[in-house]
Amino acid sequence: MTTYMSFDVGGTTIKYAYVDEQGKVTEKQAFPTVDNAEKLISQMVAVVKNYAAKKTIAGIGISAPGIVRHDGFMVTGGAIQAFNGYPLAATIATQTGLPVAVENDANAAAIAEQWQGNAVGCQNYLTVVLGTGVGGGIVINGDVYRGSHGMAGEFGWNVTHDVDPTHELESFSLNQHAAVVSGLVNRYNQSKQQVSADATPVTDAREIFAAAKAGESIAQVEVAGFVQDVAIMLLNLFANFDPELILVGGGISANDDFINLLQAKLAEMIARHESLNRIKNIALGRVKPAKLRNDAGLIGATYQIKKRLESEAKHE
Repeated sequence: MTTYMSFDVGGTTIKYAYVDEQGKVTEKQAFPTVDNAEKLISQMVAVVKNYAAKKTIAGIGISAPGIVRHDGFMVTGGAIQAFNGYPLAATIATQTGLPVAVENDANAAAIAEQWQGNAVGCQNYLTVVLGTGVGGGIVINGDVYRGSHGMAGEFGWNVTHDVDPTHELESFSLNQHAAVVSGLVNRYNQSKQQVSADATPVTDAREIFAAAKAGESIAQVEVAGFVQDVAIMLLNLFANFDPELILVGGGISANDDFINLLQAKLAEMIARHESLNRIKNIALGRVKPAKLRNDAGLIGATYQIKKRLESEAKHE
């Protein structure tokens, strides 16, 4: 059975594993992320050589943050500044002698769902990843759409609130309102500290949902605002892309309370939108949680190198 080496590059850790041609992840491990390209490349190459000594590797798939060109060149590196303007695929390929595919992390999570997740058999769908910011993946006719510069899917950059010219424009973006960390958690902590300056900051969104459920008014206000902002984003995505499906990912997608609130708010807002409401039963897609979660990056990165190598083999 063909085996691939897969990396999921995150701001805190870099996960890596074998992934086989059926999407099974084995021998998963990780090492800490440092903002130093030379050191990261050295560690990744050492991992490949160690794994290749035990099992033949057909190719390497990498999921990474930032804007990634089709050839694996990092236009930006997201939280890893050292990868800004960096030829990641070419560098790893040169040092390992193996074919390499690099995919934006949200795109990797998106395409993984088509292979092993909740979008199997679906050709036109979106993924929205709610985390530190708002990431997105666009799949059109079965392929990831990257845009002209690899930037497509940056849903979090959209400005959805009234603009105050005394503030930086992204203060009114989805990244600051519909993300879990820079949105819900950050806004809850700021709101709480306005009332109680010595309030201990919350780092886990589950605590905020629990507080809202228990009746805390600040939590209820912030959760309601967060859910509405996410629902507005989904409403706009339906209008812009007409997808068959929108998959909501990120750790919060495992929270049933959040998903139930989101589905209810989205249904309410569609009912308030004359045009979308008119077509809701005949020409409007569905919203579901993503399935793969923690392994989505590893699986999606592998799927891209797998597809590329299979396509090249057909044309030989």
